[in-house]
Amino acid sequence: MFRSLFAVVVLVLMLVGCGSEPPRPAAEAEKKPEAEKKPEAPTIPDEAQNVAKRLLGSDAQVLLYGDLAKNGKQELLAANVVPNTPKSVVAGTVVTRAVVAENDDGKWMELVRADEYLKNPKGYLALTPLQAVTGWKLQYEESPEKGMSLYFTPVKAGSSERTLPIAVRWNPATKRYQSMDPSYQHFLGEAATLDKPRANLR
Repeated sequence: MFRSLFAVVVLVLMLVGCGSEPPRPAAEAEKKPEAEKKPEAPTIPDEAQNVAKRLLGSDAQVLLYGDLAKNGKQELLAANVVPNTPKSVVAGTVVTRAVVAENDDGKWMELVRADEYLKNPKGYLALTPLQAVTGWKLQYEESPEKGMSLYFTPVKAGSSERTLPIAVRWNPATKRYQSMDPSYQHFLGEAATLDKPRANLR
């Protein structure tokens, strides 16, 4: 009786010690799976970096470069990025100034500027706040059909008020960047001055 009980205990201990998987060599056990390779960011040419610095100063960063408007011309989106972006309910990067510029046969021309206001060469973009802005929360996206869309949200220090972003996109009809209505369906005209809000459809 005692022998059979002892044999059963030994058998149970042997079975518990056996795993369904053979032990791996130590070197293999320490191996970690390789991290997935991230796609490389497109190379920004030195010329574009120099243009950004000329337009916005030495701390300018080129955020995007290429055929941004899908009109066959090389453009860049550059900005003075605030190093420590404060947390907010609005996603994006805080910038003090931003510029979209286009290479027109070797000459770089400014198409949009965001500083205290949003402007293009024709004037102030519709929906631009009447009071000067000290910073913008900038978001951008690229579409193969429509090109780059920019979203500017004024940063108001110490304010919890939620402000809708101002969408800006290339308008093929007017051949310039313009702001869009809140539904992002229609382009809006510019204003020569900021005396009163303007939101004329174009």
